[in-house]
Amino acid sequence: MKIAALISRILLGLLFTVFGLNGFLHFIPMKAPTGLAGQYMGALFVSHYLVVVFLVQLIGGVLLLVNRFVPLALLLLGPVLVNILLFHTFMAPT
Repeated sequence: MKIAALISRILLGLLFTVFGLNGFLHFIPMKAPTGLAGQYMGALFVSHYLVVVFLVQLIGGVLLLVNRFVPLALLLLGPVLVNILLFHTFMAPT
């Protein structure tokens, strides 16, 4: 069980670290969403709210990778995961 927890912690840490860094460095090209999702993302971008979201992702991912303050990292990443789920459920269901 310890190996499964280690693997899942590292994979989750890598995932959030890479996508948190992508918010600042833009090394993974993504096309802009259309429709309601595009309007929502545009509003988040203009208000600089996405900077905070990417920073939380990066901090949580790095904390998971270095195995320090893991409960805090999971506490930070929980709302991000809920927002990702709700965004894809209601605004971009395809």
